[in-house]
Amino acid sequence: MGASVSGAGQDAYKEARRRLNAYAYLSAPERLDHVSIMRVFCSTLLADLAVPDILAKLCQAGASDAELDADTLTVRLEQLVQWGNLLRSSHTVNASSISEYQRSRSRYQLSKLGERIQRDADGVLAEADAAREVSNELLALVERGLRELADLVTAPGGVQPQDGLERISTLFVQFTEFADSIRDFYAYLGQVLSRYDLDSAEYQGFKELLLDYVEAITEDVAFRAPRISAALDTLWPHIPALLDRLDSHAQGLTGLPAQTQVESRPEVRIQRSRGREFADWEGLRGWFSNTDGQGSQVDQLRDATLRALQSLLANAKRMLRSATGEMSRRKDLLRLARWFDEAAPREAHDIAVAAFGLYGARHLGIPPATDEVVPAYTSWWTGPVVEVPVALRERGSRAQRGRASAVEDHSAQKQLLREAARQRAAARAAAADELRSASGRFGEVRLTSAALGLLLELLATALGNAQLSRTVSTDGERTAAFDLDSASSEDAELRIRLTVRRTAGTRTVLYSADGDLLLDDLELDIGRTSAAVDGEAEASVS
Repeated sequence: MGASVSGAGQDAYKEARRRLNAYAYLSAPERLDHVSIMRVFCSTLLADLAVPDILAKLCQAGASDAELDADTLTVRLEQLVQWGNLLRSSHTVNASSISEYQRSRSRYQLSKLGERIQRDADGVLAEADAAREVSNELLALVERGLRELADLVTAPGGVQPQDGLERISTLFVQFTEFADSIRDFYAYLGQVLSRYDLDSAEYQGFKELLLDYVEAITEDVAFRAPRISAALDTLWPHIPALLDRLDSHAQGLTGLPAQTQVESRPEVRIQRSRGREFADWEGLRGWFSNTDGQGSQVDQLRDATLRALQSLLANAKRMLRSATGEMSRRKDLLRLARWFDEAAPREAHDIAVAAFGLYGARHLGIPPATDEVVPAYTSWWTGPVVEVPVALRERGSRAQRGRASAVEDHSAQKQLLREAARQRAAARAAAADELRSASGRFGEVRLTSAALGLLLELLATALGNAQLSRTVSTDGERTAAFDLDSASSEDAELRIRLTVRRTAGTRTVLYSADGDLLLDDLELDIGRTSAAVDGEAEASVS
């Protein structure tokens, strides 16, 4: 299963890469030649052209690329074939010479993907910066068409298949045109919103566009969206049956025999007309209603209008600030840019010096380190970087300013820390001696706070080291208990060891200055560590 999934993922990746390669001709260095060639193929339906035919059509079009020779044009065509924009076509060739045959034997035709990309590219080149009007009158037609279709579907006998097919096709053509005009207009509006240097005339036009046109669009959509949603809610339960009825009436390309689709031409894929698939209706409903919890397109339209109003207010505030003295330098910068564009190279350097104070480089002559002597032929781009002093970099002065600060003496702080550490060690050693002397007679002595704290520290460690064991009672039931026979803890630095034993009925009382501590069924034994005993034995032998 994993192998099949990975194989499907690789196939999808290859298909996506193949489709994206078809856009390569728009960014290639010879893109103007490629665009002219693609326009020749897009100007004729089912074009099947050879190199001489393409040369003739380029000359008729009067394009600058018409001066391409046959060999160069063949290279361009083969590159478009490799990218997937054109396809090779087999055709009978009538030629009067071998060279003419070699040029004419390869004929080319337009691929579906190449035609779609070129059509979109021509649209971008023709109308990319224009403000497209929103076809909001189509929204009323969409509402009317949905209500009429809902009435016909819910009526006895239902809608006639041909009538329903015509109404659905018209409905989705109107909706698609309206949605595309909305997207194009708000894309243009976003381009204007990104500017914060509008002058008074541009601001006035933007204000009229936003307050009048956008407001009218938003109000119209807000008025008709609930009506369209209500009509869709009425129509929604009947859509599957309606689509099945339309398919049985007019199957279109889907009516091809299964033998033709599957066995003979498995690569044939069919794209249904808008409105013939249930997914098209889901997209229509999601545009006006919040069906997936992420908001509808109507909500996004309202949010986009609000952001546009906020941008309008930001530009208004900027213009008010400029009236109080904070003037925009946009016109001055445009004038300076025009001077740079019209100036000769030497004059451009003088303008840059006067406008920005950008003088020529000064060679300060800082000597490098003795072990980093750089040959004269070494480029500045690849040579080592020389550290420039702050005074020289900021003030251009080589003189040393001020005096170096003395190294701060921390000997007093270090002495205090050493004395505090020695006192803490002495207090813990005294507490350890006190515990060893009080071992076996805790009920007769009163421990100091330091001794009790050290004892509780050792006791907590010992109980943490206790082993959990399971015992079997007389009735055969197993119980879990802590085995304290081996529970012990020690401090090698203080040479003290605590052993804890469990003895039923024993009560150990620890008296201290901080209070009394009662331990039930526990006995405490404090002694020296084994390392200390071994060390003392070695000392006595020596």
